[in-house]
Amino acid sequence: MSNSLTSVELRGAVHLDQMQPQFAAISAMKSDGYFPVEGESAFWLEVRPGIVVNRLLDIALKRCDVLPGALTTERHFGSLEVHSPDQGQVLQAGSEILKAIGRHWDDQPAPEVLNDEIIRKVTPHHATLLNQARGGMLVLGDDTLYTLEVTPAVHIVRCANEAEKAAPIRIASMVTTGAVGRLRLCGSDSEIEAAVKAVRLALETCRNDPRAGGR
Repeated sequence: MSNSLTSVELRGAVHLDQMQPQFAAISAMKSDGYFPVEGESAFWLEVRPGIVVNRLLDIALKRCDVLPGALTTERHFGSLEVHSPDQGQVLQAGSEILKAIGRHWDDQPAPEVLNDEIIRKVTPHHATLLNQARGGMLVLGDDTLYTLEVTPAVHIVRCANEAEKAAPIRIASMVTTGAVGRLRLCGSDSEIEAAVKAVRLALETCRNDPRAGGR
């Protein structure tokens, strides 16, 4: 049986230069590994078949000074996350993983946006229903709500982090694994509009190599 990783399908590779406070807190809440904290750099990966993330995480941990924050094997896909205060080590970990599967940043498919919508002045009853399944901050009545659904799911992590950089929005929920990724942001009209611009730019530039300053 072959142990080659060259047949692995690269679904998505994401680098975060500096995790923002809400994003880091929500990621830590969902983490089964070493908790990330704000200010650290992170690398996320989604591949198929899913179980190969075990071997890829092994490569990153043995070759680089990074900590594992997530390791998920689903029905179709697998994902992993590593992080460190040293951005250089995180970038190296990403490079080692991509090298192992014979891929480059621009080999990943462009994300497909399934939903991208702003809903203004949500009603209090609507906000209450959203909060029943929240994974982050509360949605309040009269908030402006932004919803995003995208595949591959891993791209949600950069969208959420860049949105938080761009404006003082609240991350109500983010789903970063599975068939699709989902993000809900809330805040004022102007805050959401600024965040949405950052989200769209993050999706447009996701295939750029961060080592070359391709943000």
